[in-house]
Amino acid sequence: MGFMRCRLGHCRLVVTTLACISATGVAHAQGSAAWVPQVLGTQVTVIAQRLGQFGAAYSGPMSLVAAGDRAVSHTYGIYLGSRLFAGVDGYLDVEMARGSGISHASGLAGVTNGDVLRQGSADLGNGPYVARAFLRSTIPLSVDVDSMPRGIDQLAGPVATRRIEVTAGKLAASDLFDLNRYANSTRTQFLNWGLFQNTAWDFAADTRGYTNGVAIGWITPRISVRAGSFQMPRQANGNVFDSDLRQARGDNVEITVAPLTGGPVIRLLAYQNHARMGDYRVALARARSTGATPDIVADDTPGRRKRGIGLNVEQPITDGGETGAFLRVGADDGTTESFAFTEVEGHVSGGVQVAGNHWGRGLDRWGVAALRHTLNSAHRDYLAAGGTGFLLGDGALRYGAETFVETYYRAQVGSYLQVGPDVQYVRNPGYNRDRGPAWVTTLRANLRY
Repeated sequence: MGFMRCRLGHCRLVVTTLACISATGVAHAQGSAAWVPQVLGTQVTVIAQRLGQFGAAYSGPMSLVAAGDRAVSHTYGIYLGSRLFAGVDGYLDVEMARGSGISHASGLAGVTNGDVLRQGSADLGNGPYVARAFLRSTIPLSVDVDSMPRGIDQLAGPVATRRIEVTAGKLAASDLFDLNRYANSTRTQFLNWGLFQNTAWDFAADTRGYTNGVAIGWITPRISVRAGSFQMPRQANGNVFDSDLRQARGDNVEITVAPLTGGPVIRLLAYQNHARMGDYRVALARARSTGATPDIVADDTPGRRKRGIGLNVEQPITDGGETGAFLRVGADDGTTESFAFTEVEGHVSGGVQVAGNHWGRGLDRWGVAALRHTLNSAHRDYLAAGGTGFLLGDGALRYGAETFVETYYRAQVGSYLQVGPDVQYVRNPGYNRDRGPAWVTTLRANLRY
């Protein structure tokens, strides 16, 4: 998507429209049958970023811009839900994304704005699109219930504490797996891709981050197990899904353990992708035999596999859990092409969120975290030989782990608006010791109902 700054008049018009739709939807739902769609939320997020100038011995076709850059992204969303039958809910999310990220969201494995799109294989356009359209069926296994509050993609009401959940349709795999209370939303928490998701999990998705699939979960208060299978794109970072599910799908299973009420939550994730992927060693061998630059896309072959694992821990500390810490660790085998999320084989991240009541601002939040990305030897050699992926390619490489430190502040202004700054430091951008370090400063505003 090309650069487009948020014009004040346009933003005001969209915000006013979303507010009117919200008010109308709630009033309509209050006097209508349960199956009538309810507006569960609306949101507008504006993220303005500045990349400072930094040193670089050389640059390539996919490098982070060493001369510095500025960019603004703005996204809009309306989120609807309907209780179609007893135990069956339907959800529809319509979003619109405009603007772009610094350096066109390339040159880093840990892209610094999680609300932007990568450059896809086709022009995605600037208009509204269906982000999610799915059904959730709940089968109770106990008479004990919890009260579920209303939220985006969640209708309010009682739900059995022990239950089976089946989710099917268009959604994001990350809606169901690798959740974390303190590092899960680029619109309200950390902005970096590697701090709201395990970047070693190359989860099935199109360029916008959504897919089609089905997941089933066995949910209890202390332990839960969820498994899901989702469509993979036809090519890396592509917008068209592969219909050959036998050779193109992402399979995931996750176990969640919460041994103590108000205590730690531990998630263990394993995945296996099947897709039309290239192999880094094969692409390198072919390039050596022909004297050409290696091209991973030219080696794409149906049915290749990528496997990975992840550990995800959240630890409440105080303030009813609003102050807490998190840790993520992940790894994938890395022999096949980075395909759907980003170019990472090893991931370690951790940080804290602190509630603002410690300085008299109870609804504010402050967070700080660190992130380390690594590549395996085949992927390193491919980039060093001049190869490019869908995010990286400096034309050469003197390898070093890509590391980040990020801190943000989120101030609550009134009932619906959150604003605040964010600062990110990156060492070895694109895993390259010949480039950087770099600084990215951000101002973020999120208006939601």
